[in-house]
Amino acid sequence: MINPFFKNTGPHNINYLLKSINLNNYNFPDDKINDIKDLSTSKKNEITFFHSKKYIELAKITKASYCITPENFTSILPNTCKAIISNKVLLHTAQITKIFYPDSVTDKLDSSVKDINEIKLNNEVKFGKNVLIGEGVKIGLNCSIGHNSIIEKNVIIGNNCSIGSNVIIRNSLIKNNVHILDNCVIGKKGFGFFPNKDSNIRYPQIGIVIIEDNVEIGCGSTIDRGSISNTIIGKNTFLDNQIHVAHNVKIGENCIIAGQVGFAGSSVLGNNVMIGGQAGISGHLKVGNNVQIGGGSGVIKNIPDNSKVMGYPAKDLKNFIRENK
Repeated sequence: MINPFFKNTGPHNINYLLKSINLNNYNFPDDKINDIKDLSTSKKNEITFFHSKKYIELAKITKASYCITPENFTSILPNTCKAIISNKVLLHTAQITKIFYPDSVTDKLDSSVKDINEIKLNNEVKFGKNVLIGEGVKIGLNCSIGHNSIIEKNVIIGNNCSIGSNVIIRNSLIKNNVHILDNCVIGKKGFGFFPNKDSNIRYPQIGIVIIEDNVEIGCGSTIDRGSISNTIIGKNTFLDNQIHVAHNVKIGENCIIAGQVGFAGSSVLGNNVMIGGQAGISGHLKVGNNVQIGGGSGVIKNIPDNSKVMGYPAKDLKNFIRENK
């Protein structure tokens, strides 16, 4: 899929990329690198990164031609993938991403938006007052957009969708029968940066938000776009009010998430998950299928299928009840 929201400046010579980020100890063949992607989606003539043991299985089968990784991970990569050794994997990945996508570090003003009265859409859509629509936006049949909402350039909205008032949507693909309630912000950049004594360094955010069919997003919720992969909300999933979904999060199908739940970056939920209000899900972990998480819980490790947990740190529900009688 060609990213419709960020222009790719590639291809770039691999040696040029490495010299640009001060990795000067390499002299690879003059391969042209088309893009930077994550381990699971990268292909031949693309570069990826591998920084955590949590992604060993993906690293073993990556199809990327080059991978930025620590020295102790190099033996895990397939023979078709050349290792680029780094002790600052995420920083170097961010620097290369910025070369390919220089406009992805900050959210620039979409100067293409126009008042709904100044544009023509192919389908009849109901609009509130003061609605702004960017160029390239596509909206399906039987949709409505509430007062003061902004749909920025190249966003796609499917059929039978309702967008509430004071909503901002950018960098997003929204499928059919989706309902986004008032005051939501969808597709803004995630909270990705590298702490630095003099000046914190922002991480480029080139992914998008994908909201599958029959999803509801409650009032005041925020869904960040992905950094390199996409943020995805699965079919038939309902999010209550004031929920935050960080970059790269994958929420499965038929999930019910109560108010004020927070998902840290790159966490993955299975299908049929239920989460009580004000729970927190730490980053880079997996919650299995058919899991129930009690309200106010803090999930800091993977949760296997069919589990019921509660507390901080979240533990088996029966144990939690026994300990808190």
